[in-house]
Amino acid sequence: MDLKLTGKVVKILEEQSGESKNGQWRKRDFILETKAKYPKKVCITQWGDNIDQQPVNEGSEITAYIDIQSREYKGNWYTDVKAWKVEQGGGEAEAPPSAPGLTMEGNQEYDLPNDEDDLPF
Repeated sequence: MDLKLTGKVVKILEEQSGESKNGQWRKRDFILETKAKYPKKVCITQWGDNIDQQPVNEGSEITAYIDIQSREYKGNWYTDVKAWKVEQGGGEAEAPPSAPGLTMEGNQEYDLPNDEDDLPF
């Protein structure tokens, strides 16, 4: 499954780093606003060397190729949106303004639900 989000980077959050049993790690989150009839903001995470190899700048148009993964911790579920590839220029900048920002292989298009009121914290 090839998921990607296209939009404008509206904020870059502070880089985080640490050490685990597998060694050093680092990650940086950025907020991408989709180009849809009803734009959505999505927090996307870049890990490790991808931060330097595929830099993201605030205000730039990009396409982020993503993996979505959920995990359970103490009875609660948490979902991560991880970018494994970032292309500058938004690849689909010519798409009509009403096109959703999330697409899936096979030309199916999906819009993300607005869950702002359903945050567990």
